Order: sequence, then structure tokens, then C-alpha cells
Amino acid sequence: MVLLTSFWSKKFYHNTVQEWAIALGLILAGIVVAKILYWISGRFIKSMTAKTKSKLDDILVDKLEEPVVFGVGLIFTWYALSAHQGGLHFTDSADEVIEKLFHILIVINITWLLARTMDSLIEEYLVPLVEKSDSDLDDQIMPIVRKGVRSIIWILGIIVALNNAGYNVGALLAGLGIGGLALALAAQDTVKNIFGGIMIFVDKPFRMKDRINIIGYDGIIEEIGLRSTRLRKLDGRLVTIPNSTFSENSVENISAEPARKVTLKLGLIYDTSPEEIEKAIGILHTILDENQDVLTKDTWTLFDTYGDFALGINYVYHIRKGQDIPTIQTKINLEVLRRFNEAGLEFAFPTQTIFKKELK
Repeated sequence: MVLLTSFWSKKFYHNTVQEWAIALGLILAGIVVAKILYWISGRFIKSMTAKTKSKLDDILVDKLEEPVVFGVGLIFTWYALSAHQGGLHFTDSADEVIEKLFHILIVINITWLLARTMDSLIEEYLVPLVEKSDSDLDDQIMPIVRKGVRSIIWILGIIVALNNAGYNVGALLAGLGIGGLALALAAQDTVKNIFGGIMIFVDKPFRMKDRINIIGYDGIIEEIGLRSTRLRKLDGRLVTIPNSTFSENSVENISAEPARKVTLKLGLIYDTSPEEIEKAIGILHTILDENQDVLTKDTWTLFDTYGDFALGINYVYHIRKGQDIPTIQTKINLEVLRRFNEAGLEFAFPTQTIFKKELK
């Protein structure tokens, strides 16, 4: 008995074996309690919230179970290792470091809890509203808002944690301000791109899935970010364009056109009579009148040029927005060729007439 008492009274690193055993027991108890809570949450609480009409409780339970479980284990560990809570005692400087560390971890855990709670509220109430709206702007801004709110909560949480740990947050923020100024000067291009992204969201020169043309890049917008925009070119290659490019250059939004203008220049041989020219113009008018995919009010056909080797007819029409432009162009071109051949109208091709004079 005396030997057993003597064993429990032995000291290792400023604490008796008994105190080490109690601390270890508290840590193990915290792990067990945390595991039990996690099991209860997954087995019972989630099944109960699944029966309710609201999805908010399901989202909250899913988001908050991990911070709560971690917090329970953290509290048990704090009581086991902190001298101020009756736990293990080391040197005064070590005890102070441990106390500051737990203050920081507790505030970070609370921050984690708040960040996930706010994310749950946004997911339950704001995201459905955004999905129901017709505008694409809120769809693009919502991910930025979620990340921004989460970042603000974490920044405030870290500041509070450092303040509770006894650090001079004011001096730290002042140092960060000077460093931030130097960083801003070194990152001017990044700042320009961010402001360019904001201007895209505000001015809306294009939207997702729009086809645009800028500085020689012609393609479909696949992603609009805060710093850059991704464009899929017509040949299938992906181009990442800095957002500052859109504020410094003109953007041609091809998808915003009311209709696609097509200009077809036809050339008939010089043996074509005036009556045949009129017949050709009538055929072209008929083809457009019979095609429902063409805006008939915005078309014209005229005999406009006497070329080097052909009589020129200018054939202009507009294909309705949303139609398959290559297919309709092909259809109209084939119909022109078919009907001109049937009418005996001959297309011209480059020719030269050479006059030979014999010298005596």
C-alpha cells in the first residue's frame, strides 16, 4: 500500500503520477463524450430533423456537429492541461503559453461555429432566392458573397483570439497596414483585375454562355471570376483573360445581336440580259419569303456592280436570333444554286479576252 501511494506521489515534469493519470483520463473522457455526441447526432438528431418540413434544421445539424464535438473535446483537454483550471502545472512560462493557446483555440472554435451557422443561413434562405431570379448577376455574385462573409467572420475571430491571448492587436494591425500598403503597390495588376471584375458585374457587358470577341479572342464565356474570366474559343481551347482587359478594351457581344446579318455577293456573266437580272432578283426574294428563319423586313437584293468579269448582285438578309446559322446559310445557298441552274442563270468566273493583232 505504501509502495502504491509512493508511486502515485512521484513527480514527473512538475506533476505527480496521479495528476498525470487524471489529466489523461479527462482527455480520454473528452474523446469518448465527443464520439458519443457525434454518434447521437448521426443516429438520432439527423433522423428527427429529416422529418420536419424545414431544411434549416438539417443544414444546421450537418454544419454544426463537427464544431460542437470539437468544442467538447477541447474543453475536457483544457481542464486536463491548464493549471488555471486545476489541471497539470508546468513552469509559469509554460502554463502561460498553454493558457494562451487554449484561449486561441476556443475562440477559433466559436468562430468556426459562427461561420458555419452563417453559411447555413445563406444556403437555406439566399441561395433559393438567387436560383429563382432571372438575372445571372446574382448567380455570379453569390459565391463571392459567401466567401466574403466567411472571410470576415474568420478575420474578426482571429483578431479576437489574439487579443484574448494577450497580444497587442493594435500594433499588429498597424504593422499589417504598412505591409498591406507595400503589398498593394506590388500587386497593382491584381487590384486592377479585381476592379475589372467588379465592373463586369456592374456594367454586365456579357453574361455566362455569351459569345464575345475581344482582342482577337472569339468564344463562349464559361466562367466569370473576381480576378479573371475564362473563355472557350471556337476551336475548343480555353483562354483565361485578366478582368482588367475588359475595362481597357472594347468588347463585342455577339450573342447580344438581334439577328445575324449575312451578305452574299453573286456574279452573273456579262451575257445575262436585263430581264434575266430581274428574274434573278425575283428568285432571291422568293427564297427569303419562303424561309421562316429569316427576317424578311430586314433584307434587300440589288444589282449594284459592273465588275471586271461579272454583273454583281448584292444579297443581304438577317437570320433570326437563336437559329442554327451555318445550317440556314447552307440551306439558302443550296436553294440559290438550284434555282439559278433551273432558270439557266450562269455564274461568272474570272475570264480574260485577248485580242491579237498581226503585224505586217
